[in-house]
Amino acid sequence: MTQPRDLVITTLEVAASRPPGQGDLSLALAGAELIDLLDARAARLEDDRIVPGENPALDDRLLDEALSSLPRQEPYETVEEWLWRRGRGLAAVYLAALASEGQITRQRRSRWLPFGASRIVPADTPARRSALERWASDEPVLAVLGTAVGIRDQQSEGPPDVGDDAVATVLDAVQNALRDLEAERQRRSIEDAAFDNVWRGL
Repeated sequence: MTQPRDLVITTLEVAASRPPGQGDLSLALAGAELIDLLDARAARLEDDRIVPGENPALDDRLLDEALSSLPRQEPYETVEEWLWRRGRGLAAVYLAALASEGQITRQRRSRWLPFGASRIVPADTPARRSALERWASDEPVLAVLGTAVGIRDQQSEGPPDVGDDAVATVLDAVQNALRDLEAERQRRSIEDAAFDNVWRGL
């Protein structure tokens, strides 16, 4: 399994009662994809720009799509630009892919609840067990991504060491993008509230 697939499965498993927004998860998934591309030597970072590397057999359709979408000519895309472009709607793409593969399913909460009262959960598969083993072992990359999207509490000793400068750069960019997204949400909320107050005052 890949970093983004493990992140989706873990999120569905541990955050059923407080799932992150799809925008947050989509940004984190784009970061997770890039980390897998770096690990496969399909890309490398020069400062904060993503330079295409080799063309390995990735054995994952969504990672292949991610790799094929990398700009191949200078000026190469920055990590931040990648997150916002590739991350657009990416959570829905992964959910659809996992559903088509039988990795996730819908579970009724109770037979007494009304129509539509169901939630998406990981199916009992080797992929689920592998993702949860990584989560339970506090695997650094998955732990940082989980903290970033709010499904894991921040550890008092600080973020774990991921042991790779390029990976750390991507994770920092994910956290910055999520902060920017939250700031934009708050700005819009304030503007909407101000508009409502003006409207009611007319």
